[in-house]
Amino acid sequence: MTHTNRLDNLAIFSGIPAFTQKLHVGRPNIGDRDYFMAMIGVMLDRRWLTNNGPFAKEFERRMAERLGVRHFLAINNGTIALEIAIKALGLTGEVIVPSMTFIATAHALQWLGIKPVFCDVKPGTYHLDPACVEKHITPHTSWILGVHLWGQPCDIDGLQAIADRHNLKLLFDAAHAFGCSYNDRMIGNFGNAEVFSFHATKFFNTLEGGAVATNDDGVAARVRSMRNFGFVENDFVAYEGTNGKMNEAAAAMGLTSLGSVDTFIATNFRHYQQYGRELADVPGISVIEYDEAEQNNFQYVILNVNESMAGISRDELVEVLVAENVLARRYFYPGCHRLEPYRSDPTTNRDLPETAKVVEETMGVPTGTAVGPGHIHTICQIIRAAVTYAAEIRARKAQRLMATLV
Repeated sequence: MTHTNRLDNLAIFSGIPAFTQKLHVGRPNIGDRDYFMAMIGVMLDRRWLTNNGPFAKEFERRMAERLGVRHFLAINNGTIALEIAIKALGLTGEVIVPSMTFIATAHALQWLGIKPVFCDVKPGTYHLDPACVEKHITPHTSWILGVHLWGQPCDIDGLQAIADRHNLKLLFDAAHAFGCSYNDRMIGNFGNAEVFSFHATKFFNTLEGGAVATNDDGVAARVRSMRNFGFVENDFVAYEGTNGKMNEAAAAMGLTSLGSVDTFIATNFRHYQQYGRELADVPGISVIEYDEAEQNNFQYVILNVNESMAGISRDELVEVLVAENVLARRYFYPGCHRLEPYRSDPTTNRDLPETAKVVEETMGVPTGTAVGPGHIHTICQIIRAAVTYAAEIRARKAQRLMATLV
């Protein structure tokens, strides 16, 4: 089926959807099933299902080796990993954070009684603006929380310089950045600690999971204790703690994913290149680029939609794609500062013009091992058709709306 011949081919009008099954931005990658199932059998035979089991220890060891980091501590999910890191690092008062991030980044702070202070992204980037950070430092500021977005590291050097200048500490949310590098050094080695997510929607998953990576022995000791209710040895609790342990099934999936991670990355890279080629001449549509001089996971293919050039808005394009069963996703609309409880608080719902612009223009499209070149070709045809027929799409939608009001 082609979506470039006639406007009626588009499913938002009278056309048949291009795909019978929904295509997701982050459908899980699955490694060697036989290997995973064999490990589950071993786990059941051992009757060791959780509590720092052999698979969890092996997963931590191998991941630390891959990242070149001193400590890699597996946690049951990324949000709990962030909360434990916050507690272990002693964050207090106010923490400066981008609004251009998943809501869990802000919620982890708020949940623990710490005030997130939202800062804008740097123009021309999608990352925390060091100049904005410096303007919002107060006597109550204790930390900066940077976010590596879509596998692209934020301005680590710029943020570290500010942290050093103002005697602040630096934590990174690296949920999107496993397998990526910054100045030839793997993400996981920066700041006082970095937090990963291995949720099922991430290109590298442990079913559900996360981790804290650090080169600080003291931080590692506190994280290790706090993920196990604060125990440091039998019957002795040294810290406030929670249950953040990664179970053996999740660790087995992590080891399975580790065996296929290079294949996953290679697939992501091919998809990223194909989207770039096929959309290169579509007015107003651009693929956000990775720095190919660094190691990348190419986990997300993010498009920027320039409405004035494309003739169609990002939201209108998402509507066209969703009707075709392509579940394109807006990132990270409308910004954390425009979501509750921050929206109702005048001290957190501040004007962030660059963030407001970015969240209106960016969208993710399907990639990963669940899609192939044919899927991507069709998706690109749909996008091309939406731009080609942008004026007619708007006119027809307006007619349809008027008809409902009559």
